[in-house]
Amino acid sequence: MPVPPARLLAASALTVAALVTVSGCLGSVPDRVARHVPGSPAAEQAPQASPGAKPALTQAQARAALITEADLGVPWGPTEGIATWRDGLLKAVTNVPECQRLLDALYADELLGEPSGTSAVTSLDDGDDQAQLRYRVAAHRRADAERTLTWLRTLPGACAQFTAATTVAGLQSVQVSETQLPQVGDDRQGLRVTLTGQANEDEQPTILTMDVAVVLAGDDAIVLTDGALGELPADATRQALEVGTQRLAQIRERGRALA
Repeated sequence: MPVPPARLLAASALTVAALVTVSGCLGSVPDRVARHVPGSPAAEQAPQASPGAKPALTQAQARAALITEADLGVPWGPTEGIATWRDGLLKAVTNVPECQRLLDALYADELLGEPSGTSAVTSLDDGDDQAQLRYRVAAHRRADAERTLTWLRTLPGACAQFTAATTVAGLQSVQVSETQLPQVGDDRQGLRVTLTGQANEDEQPTILTMDVAVVLAGDDAIVLTDGALGELPADATRQALEVGTQRLAQIRERGRALA
């Protein structure tokens, strides 16, 4: 029997009302629930990196950013091994905790602690001055690196002068002072550490002079130590930092362009 038009109209009205009610209920579901509906586009979409995020430093970039003997010129050359004065003088003990922390960091070549990512290091020797320069490029968490810079800035006051005992070279009088670094990177700190041994009748006292430099550039860091028995080679620290930070910036820029 044909359904009367009036009854069809009433049924349609009820169906529309039910759809509107269901739609209204779904629209009131909190966002946090809607995002977890299986199969929803929001649930399936992978997190996206922010447009301005900087790609992580790669191993190839870190190695390419290292300085070489050509950057410093004669008489610098590839290292022939760990400098004899490292074990003899930097492996030392003092009763001042902050100064012991500095000595330990210098001996282990870990002024900024363990890198958070990629790291590359090189060593160069200057045979004329018995000098050795160690240069590291590494990824570090910026907040951790800044805390270390803050600590380094306290050392010319906290460790201006103290005594340290070595097993090979006897007692050392240690002095720590601030040094000026070239205006490179985002932030930086330089120290000069001098260890002077006790004089005796037969020999002059040994004097180890070390320049220490930390430069931050974004989430990357450059750590340099340049040490010698006696006088340091002129301008080696400044030259290494100027060349090295510019090279790191250029390598990072090329990496961003190719990303």
